[in-house]
Formats: sequence, structure tokens, C-alpha cells
Amino acid sequence: MDKVRYGIIGVGNQGSTYVRNFFDKGEIKDGCLTAICDNNPEKIENIREKIKNIDPQYFDNYIDMLDSGLCDAILIETPHYDHPTIAMEAFKRGIHVISEKPAGVYAKQVKEMNEAAEKTDALFAIMFNQRTNVNYRKMREMIANGAIGDLQRVTWIITDWFRTQAYYDAGSWRATWDGEGGGVLINQCPHQLDLVSWVVGQQPKYVNGFCQYGKWHDIEVEDEVTAFFEYENGATGMFITTTGETPGTNRFEVSGTKGKLICENERLFFFENEEDSQEYSRTTSSAFKKPKCTETEIKHDTEGGQHKWIINNFTAAVLGKEELFVDGKEGIRGVELMNAIEYSGWNGGIKVELPVDEDLYLAELNRHRAESKAKTSEEKVINTEGTY
Repeated sequence: MDKVRYGIIGVGNQGSTYVRNFFDKGEIKDGCLTAICDNNPEKIENIREKIKNIDPQYFDNYIDMLDSGLCDAILIETPHYDHPTIAMEAFKRGIHVISEKPAGVYAKQVKEMNEAAEKTDALFAIMFNQRTNVNYRKMREMIANGAIGDLQRVTWIITDWFRTQAYYDAGSWRATWDGEGGGVLINQCPHQLDLVSWVVGQQPKYVNGFCQYGKWHDIEVEDEVTAFFEYENGATGMFITTTGETPGTNRFEVSGTKGKLICENERLFFFENEEDSQEYSRTTSSAFKKPKCTETEIKHDTEGGQHKWIINNFTAAVLGKEELFVDGKEGIRGVELMNAIEYSGWNGGIKVELPVDEDLYLAELNRHRAESKAKTSEEKVINTEGTY
């Protein structure tokens, strides 16, 4: 195989961006787009009119596309509930899969997908493009190497996801329990729910989730969340997010006994204690003096590549030229964390141990889905460039 032949399932906001900006412009090395699938004929016509340099075949049924023999790999760009179902059908046929985030809506379904991935030689990745961000990669490396000492606190304020009512009205499935399975947690924050564990190197053990539903928009799902984390060693954390606040903040801070890392406004700072704070506390005769601390801005020689980098790495991995950067099976961690926060929020903020019972969560989700109100919004394709 000299080139990886891709099919894209779903050409809404994100799928159409990949077609126009990456494949039509020849930005995927050793990869080409041979098939496009969407069950909405208007979206097919919309993308057909906008591409100039490629000539893929079009399908209105993804099973037909998978059976066509045109695809070595697929990109899944559909509503969230469909991600595991489509991935498992691809795995049955030995087709490689990049799924859009999140891995799925509920952990039980994602676990089934991971089990199917284990039974095939096909590669599997999740579009965790934020893992390519050099600041997050450096934070992960430094924490793993002991730079901050013993973990004490994790705080992420991620409130710059402002969305208008027009955004939510652009799709009948969006911001409903039955169509999307959640709100800001499952749509905007899968990257952060992945990174908060990937960077720190561990999941919280317990979660209290305080969710507000339709606080800032006419929607039935959560658009504001404050979650409290507890870790195995007693460290604590806060995760705060909303789509109703502007100007917002994106500040990720991880503190330990040897110092702290702060990532904000695309800059990373390391505050390094000269001495471990707990050792200093036990041995100093001073009642108030702090250990000396040095502040350094961490600079980088490389840049992250976001979505295009993920697809190019995946292509190279399929061809045996590179190691796969994102193992799709890791997507379950963010789903488990989202499920725990959501379940706690549904139940008045009770403390929930991770992972939440899969059947218990699914039963509660299905109760919400049964009460979900159908929307009659006109489907629109929105340009997502610059919103990641």
C-alpha cells in the first residue's frame, strides 16, 4: 500500500472542514479521500460543490461505503451516539478508524468498541488533537518526571466556549439527551476531560459534579458545570466550564510539593520550589517563611499540529512509518470522567467513585432520553475554523 484511502462518514461542521482544508488541498501526506457518506443529501451537495481537486464517490449509507472496497481507513464525523457503532462495523471489515471525540456517550458502549478494536489488526485513534499542543505535552512530561513533586491540586477553568442560541439551533440532534447525550461536557470538553488525566497521569478517584441545565440557553442539557475532584493520594481538583460566559478563561494549573505548572493564553510557566514544600515545612524553624521559588516560562522549539497532524500521523502509522500517537482505546477515560460528573449532577452533586457503574449510568441516561424533546431545527453546516 502506497497511499491510505480514506472515507469520511458525516460532512457536517467538522467532516466538511477535513474534506475542504486537508484532503482537497493535498495536506494529508500519503493519504487520499476516496469516499464520502452522509444521510442528508443537502450536505452531500454542499460538499460536492466546494471541492475542486478530488473526486470521491458518495454514499447515503455508511454500511454501503464500508462494503465498497474503496476505504482502507475512515473518519467518523457523526453525532456522538453513532461513534462506537460505526467503528465496530469498520473493525469487522478490518478497516482502520479515526473517530471524532468523544469516544462515545456512555462507558458501556465505549468498552464494547474497545473490545472490538482488540480483536482486529486495524488501527484505532480518537481525534484528540489537543494532545499535540506542545504546552500540554511538556506538562505531561514534566509531571511524569517528578518536576512538581507529589500532586496537591489540579484546577482547570475552561470557560471560553461561548456559544450562541443560533449554534444550538443549527442541528436537531444538538443539545438534547437523545441526540447528543449531554452538553458542554460531551461536546466542548472531551479534549479537556481527556487531557486532565493524560497530563496529570491519573484519573480522579472521586467526583462531585454540579451541573446546571439550560442555564444560559434554551436547551435541555448542561451548559454550566463545576466539578470537584479527589485523587488517590488526597490531592483535590476543580473543573469549571460553561458555554454561556464571555470573555472566558482557559487556565490549567497543576500544583505539587515541588512547584506548579500554569498554562494560560498559550504560554506555560513553571514555578519551582528550591525545596520540597512538605520537607521544608517539617524542618524549618520559621513560622511563615516560604521556600525560595523560581519562575520560568517554558519555551518550545516545535509546534503542535492539531487535526492535520493527527491524520498524518495515523496515515504514517497505517503504512508502518510511525508509531501511533493516540491510542483510541484511551478515549474511555474521558467518557468515564464525563459520566461520573453527569451522574453526580443528576443526583444533587453526590460523591461518585470512578468509574461509575456502567449499567446504573445507562439506565439514568435512558430516563433522560425518554423525556428528551424532539427539535425541528434546520440542519446547518457551520464553519468551525478557529474555534478549537
